[in-house]
Amino acid sequence: MNRIKYVILASVMISLTSLSAYGKEPVKQPNIIHILADDVGYDDLSCFGSKDISTPSLDELAAKGMKFTSFYAPHGTCTPSRAALITGRYAPRINEGQGLYVLFPHSKHGLEDEMETTIAELLKAQGYTTGLYGKWHLGHLPQYLPCVHGFDEFLGIPYPNDHGPERIGNSGWRPNGVSDPAIPLIEQAQVIKRCDNNDLAELPALFTREACKFIYRSVKEDKKPFYLQYANIETHTPWFVPKGFEGQSKAAAFGDAVEYLDRSVGIIMNTLKRLGIENNTIIVFSSDNGPLVHRDEELENCYGKFGFTNPERKHVLREGKYQERYDGGIRVSCIMTWPGNIPAGATCDEPIAAMDLFTTMARIAGADVPDDRVIDGKNILPLMKGEKGAKSPHKAIYGFRATGGLLSVRYKNWKLILPGKHWTGELTTPHLYDLSSDIGETINVAEQHPDVVKTIMRLAEDANKAIESNQPIEQ
Repeated sequence: MNRIKYVILASVMISLTSLSAYGKEPVKQPNIIHILADDVGYDDLSCFGSKDISTPSLDELAAKGMKFTSFYAPHGTCTPSRAALITGRYAPRINEGQGLYVLFPHSKHGLEDEMETTIAELLKAQGYTTGLYGKWHLGHLPQYLPCVHGFDEFLGIPYPNDHGPERIGNSGWRPNGVSDPAIPLIEQAQVIKRCDNNDLAELPALFTREACKFIYRSVKEDKKPFYLQYANIETHTPWFVPKGFEGQSKAAAFGDAVEYLDRSVGIIMNTLKRLGIENNTIIVFSSDNGPLVHRDEELENCYGKFGFTNPERKHVLREGKYQERYDGGIRVSCIMTWPGNIPAGATCDEPIAAMDLFTTMARIAGADVPDDRVIDGKNILPLMKGEKGAKSPHKAIYGFRATGGLLSVRYKNWKLILPGKHWTGELTTPHLYDLSSDIGETINVAEQHPDVVKTIMRLAEDANKAIESNQPIEQ
């Protein structure tokens, strides 16, 4: 599809004021920070129930804002989830329906600039300064890097911190078992360093410092609103943290990584306070997918305790990363704050999706969402504001594979798992769970509720057809 690049919006007069999401009173554009955690589970934060990981900064964020307890990541793995989030489109729609699966150092493709419009592009066209610090994972070649997709500044790594030279065992992902190169640290589009494991351990601190400098420059020098995606790396294997911060958690190396992320969140929050912009800044915390829950021999051989997943550590949701069947892979913790707009200490259990952030942020900033392609994200500002009677804008939320094919459907309080072959087991019939009483998806109640199964199966059929024909999913 040949289209006019949506950055035509840049030709529109740029202003530091815009209309509100309801298009009435002129308001000052808020700064927007999205803290995109990597592989952090639904209950890996103390404010979401963790007993062995302490997250006081995120707890404070939750106390000042709203917890979203039915927030769904678009996919159970990094690349398709991040692609969907940044474009507002279900993963199988990405790159004109080609989809985009997990990218590796030898991958030759990525998020196509001529096919997709990102939230960074929309906000930049509205006068925002845009920056990304941390992990990208949407293509490591120059034509796919963040600065091609609307980010003014980028400092980070182009793929996960475990795609390094020690990973030679899985030849299915690496051609002929060839080891990966040392992980590049990239500034804008320039590789400024090849990182060993000691370097990787210090990168989280570097990204935090540079993210805070970005905030300062945007406010004091550019004097423009900013959009910051802070995409941490330390909660993805290997769970390296800067020297002096090991052994702090009761949940081993992974717990140390989550607690270090929490410290970084606290530093960012303090930066906002010092600059006096806390009240005009939206902060969103979410994760790209669920946590590792199964042991991986290769990770253990490569990284020892920094790659060891404790199978005895329990989660409230079933399964974890690498799958879209059960909620452990795609239902993640989410917190949002915006003083004076999002009520403090609130909780919302309406089902929403990470793609909704695309549409909602665009509306808040005064941008129109693209009308030359299907956008699956909806405006959830009424939910964020805690408006009386506000409901999810989705009839259902769908767990698609990266390149198509539906595995699960969240409908009201119900979760349906579609039949078929999967590494978590083969199902010959649909399985239905009542999440209001069985958040762990342990009791199949399909036989007791055949009408519910029939209703959701019809939704699933329609959703699959909509994806295959590149049409909107009926809501």
